[in-house]
Formats: sequence, C-alpha cells, structure tokens
Amino acid sequence: MRTPGFFFLLLTLCLVVTTHRRSDASEQIPAKKQDHPIAITNATIHPVTGPDIVNGTIVFEAGKITALGTNLPIPPGTETIDATGTHIYPGLISPDTYIGLTEIGAVRASNDRNEVGRINPNVRAEVAVNPESEVIPVTRANGIALAVSSPAGGAISGTGAILMLDGWTWEEMTLKAPCALYVNWPSMTITKSLSGKPTEEEQRKKRQEALDEIANAFSDARAYVQAKSAEEAKGIPYHDVDARWEAMIPVLEGKVPVVVRATEMHQIEAAVAWAAQERIRLIISGGYDAWRLTDLLKKHNVAVLAGAIHRLPSRRFEEYDEPFVLPAKLHAAGIPFLYFGVENHTDYHRPTDDFERIEPRFFMAAVGTLIGAVRGMDRALDRVVPRRPR
Repeated sequence: MRTPGFFFLLLTLCLVVTTHRRSDASEQIPAKKQDHPIAITNATIHPVTGPDIVNGTIVFEAGKITALGTNLPIPPGTETIDATGTHIYPGLISPDTYIGLTEIGAVRASNDRNEVGRINPNVRAEVAVNPESEVIPVTRANGIALAVSSPAGGAISGTGAILMLDGWTWEEMTLKAPCALYVNWPSMTITKSLSGKPTEEEQRKKRQEALDEIANAFSDARAYVQAKSAEEAKGIPYHDVDARWEAMIPVLEGKVPVVVRATEMHQIEAAVAWAAQERIRLIISGGYDAWRLTDLLKKHNVAVLAGAIHRLPSRRFEEYDEPFVLPAKLHAAGIPFLYFGVENHTDYHRPTDDFERIEPRFFMAAVGTLIGAVRGMDRALDRVVPRRPR
C-alpha cells in the first residue's frame, strides 16, 4: 500500500483538533525528512473508512504508516508521543482556493492569480505559488492539509494544482498538476437598467462573444491535436508546438476535468449542454442554483463545488437560509459535492462549525468522499485504514 510522505503525514494527523490551546504565530518551517520511527499512542483515531479506534496507535517510519490499531508492539528505537485525550482525523481538503497566488488582495504586486489575456489554458497555477506565503501556515493551522490552488480571469483561466501545505519549493508542495482546467462561464441573464446601458442587444452580443471564445478554443485545440497526430504521415508538414493547445490535450482525452465557474440556473444549464457536446468531464463551481437542476446534473454525472454559504440570498423572494442549505439539498438529491469556504464572515472566529453542531455520520461520510476524490486523482494518497504490523 502506498502512503503519503512524512511531510504530509504530519499534516493529516490533526492531533489537537479538540484542544483549545492558543499558540503564537511563527514562520513556516517545513518538516525535515523522517529519520527514525515514531508512534502516536492512546489517541481516538477516526479512520473514516471504518469504526473509531479508541486508545489507538499509529506507527510510521520512513514517511509511511507501518501499523495502525490497538495494543500494537512498538519497534525498538521508536519515539513515542502520548496523545491521551486527543483525536486524530485525516486532514481537511480545500477544493478551490488561491493559496500561494494571492497574499494581500489590495496589493497588486502580491496578486498572481489573474493572467493577461482571455484564453490561457497553458497557465499553470503551481509554478506561480509562493511557498513562503503567510497564508499557508495559517491555513494549515486550521486543519487543512491539502488545497487546490486555481487561476482566475479571462474565459479560460488555466489549470489548477493540488498542493500539500508543507514544503520549501512549489515542486515539493505539488501533489498533482494539472488537476483541472478552469473556465469562467459568462452570465446568461439579460438585465434592464434605468439608463438603458448597456442595451439588451449589447448584452446579447457580449454574451455570444464570450461563448464563442470558449467554443473556438476547444475547436482549435481539437484541430491542433489532429494536425500533430497526422505529422507522421507522408507529405504532412510539421506544425509548430502551441503551448495553449498542448495544455488542453489531457482535457480532450478525458484525463483532466473542466471546472466551470457558474452560479445561476441558466449558466449551469448552458455549461452542462456544452460539456455534453464537447464530451468532457464537467464540475460546476459555485453552483448557487445547482439544487434546482439536480435531475440534469445526475443525468450527466456532474459534481458541484458549492461556494460560500455565509452570505445573504441572491434574490428577494428566496428564503433567508437559501445559501446555507445548498450542500444539504445536493446531498439529499445524491449529487456529489464539495464545499469550499473562500469567504470572510463575522462568525469566522466563533465555533459555528464545531463538532457538537455537526452530524457526525454526515461529517465522516463527507471526509470519506474527499479522500476518495483525491485518491482518484493521484494514488500517492491513502486512506487511514487499520493494518496489522508485520
């Protein structure tokens, strides 16, 4: 069984999730390579894929879990950490962030998420990540071990990467890249203003131009793949390499999904129809109205990245808790979803999401879904499962 390295292992073993001890801020110092076996004992372990292990022990050596269970023999020379009274959970995963790409929103020089231009499938988020970002240790201290860092801007923003929030360089931090291609779907709604500007015709024209940009990019990428694959035939000239279309080959082959940022119903409907026509794997990000289209999403096997929920409803006629209950509605309808909380709200420093206020079975099932999703993208990760020592 392949297991995560020692750096990631330290992140996933969230020993202090139930304590309330405060710690002073410190500079990020990536963990060194493991040079001796370590055993964490007397903890309550939540493996997600099985029942809780009370007074459990985890032994790991050379960056790999070698044993997990109760009453395990400790190998000679093992450093023992007594974790009595604490709980061990797999680390959380934040599925849509700009970690490492943006430091201070108001300082242009520290923002590297938006690239110049409209069609940028060749933009790679991981190479722009700043490993010394102060956001990284803060995020890690909140229990998040993995995060997807994604570009923004334009019609096709580029590709995102799954980052381990520990490492000296972006190469060390990158677990999987590319993990998805990001597309910003244009608004499908025509609005009316008292000034009459922009006019309805201007809005329709702008919308169509944005849709044509996306469609033409995928059409050009397919033509590029066809031309490059025909070069070996006699009489076919060489075609110059185009980094934009090279980056889209895994998408066209179905190896990398497309994350479409869309919130309202008509956007989602149009994006699903487009993805079906292009024969690509689709994930909706934002998805405020996704619960209204559950039959359509289930038919085309479309998952949803549910956006910020600590907010007011978008429409006056909606219930006050419309944003809050979106994940619950998707869960009830059987739609695969993840929740990403890229938001600021007054309750951030209050225990609104502590263990007592979350249904444990649902929480554990959700974490299991997260781990399963990451395993599907990269086999470098394993679930924490009991195994017998050799």
